[in-house]
Amino acid sequence: MPLSRRAFLAAVSAVTLAAPTRSSARVRRAPAIDAARLRRRLERLSTFGRPPEGTFDSGVSRVAYSDADIGARAWLMDEMRGAGLRPVIDPAGSIFARWGPDNGRPPILFGSHIDSVPGGGNFDGDLGSLAALEVIQACQSAGVTPRRPLEMVIWAHEESTAFGRGTAASRIVAGDLKAGDLDQVWNGLRRAEGIRRIGGDPTRIDRAVRQVGAWHSYLELHIEQGGTLDRARVPIGIVEGIVAIHRYDVEVVGFANHAGTTPMDERQDALQAASRLVLAVRELVTARQGRQVGTVGRLDVEPNSPNVVPGRVRLSVEFRDLSEATLAAMGEELRARAAALARETRTAITATLATTNPPALADAGVQAAVGRAADAAGLEVRRLPSGAGHDAQMIARLCPMGMIFVPSIGGISHSPKERTTWDDCARGAAVLLGAVLDIDARE
Repeated sequence: MPLSRRAFLAAVSAVTLAAPTRSSARVRRAPAIDAARLRRRLERLSTFGRPPEGTFDSGVSRVAYSDADIGARAWLMDEMRGAGLRPVIDPAGSIFARWGPDNGRPPILFGSHIDSVPGGGNFDGDLGSLAALEVIQACQSAGVTPRRPLEMVIWAHEESTAFGRGTAASRIVAGDLKAGDLDQVWNGLRRAEGIRRIGGDPTRIDRAVRQVGAWHSYLELHIEQGGTLDRARVPIGIVEGIVAIHRYDVEVVGFANHAGTTPMDERQDALQAASRLVLAVRELVTARQGRQVGTVGRLDVEPNSPNVVPGRVRLSVEFRDLSEATLAAMGEELRARAAALARETRTAITATLATTNPPALADAGVQAAVGRAADAAGLEVRRLPSGAGHDAQMIARLCPMGMIFVPSIGGISHSPKERTTWDDCARGAAVLLGAVLDIDARE
């Protein structure tokens, strides 16, 4: 029999980390995460894209639209069907499955992604995806009848490896779709064909776009990918927001000349000027109070020959922070430093703002629900921003959003050495379950 309203609310505060034991048999109706099943699924998912003769510790290369991605998606949809769900692939390639009452109310959405970077780990995206399935199965096993539908999602193409574009499918869902986007070519693959390979329909791509209010709220469980929680030995992070990103394309133009015959005081060395600008980026970021970061991650040197003074350098400068005002101020300082360096080195330096990602602040109500779920499970929390981008950043345009972080050991991610303890995986899934039920019960 379904739980009564009173019993349902009581169950929310009784979420546990594992399947019921004899001692908990009297409260077996309380929804509980099956930690052993969650681990088995994470280990099974790791076989898709694993190096030949490799192990779980070898990491995974499951780039979007690859054979490994296609195989993993097919396996996961079979797991969803085994749980009595009916997975549906939207025109952009994301997988959705809805469970609960068909009463016309906007669903609570939760999930993540399963594509990886080349040579990545087995927790980034995977944990939130498989925990989403656990949440629904926990509710099924407990006989919970939610007030509104619960919907899990596996976002397609979250990592930016393919086509140089991250959060690609969730961007489309949020309405970020431009003419020519599906005509991009990467490694000989047209993007429209990649979407078709994973079961999407590029001819109907506009139907993947959702309107504001399509979902009641969105929750994403994810590994932190940084070391804050691990260093503090705090099991749960409540994400305050996902940082904005301002990325600049910088070009330094000097004069290419013979390395043996050009005196040092006559050189217009573009690489020397660029190197000083790289150091200036670190200086201007660290001179400010706050959590802002700056990165120079790409350098292209011309003519890139050992016997030629470099004549041209192109580089990327990326700033990240929750405050766009801070990012704008750092951009102005970058241009000022560049102008001063150009005069000193007799080069020409231009810094062009190439792309911006706005910040996505987590909804206060969703954050509170996560906090109550963690408190009910007796878990300490820390509030922190997300320095990495996530699909939640896109879906925040459509509904209230929140994220739950669990520790990344050593702060390592996008690496075969990426690790989160199995206990922390189960704790994060339990808090996701508790937060989903808390949100449902309060509406």
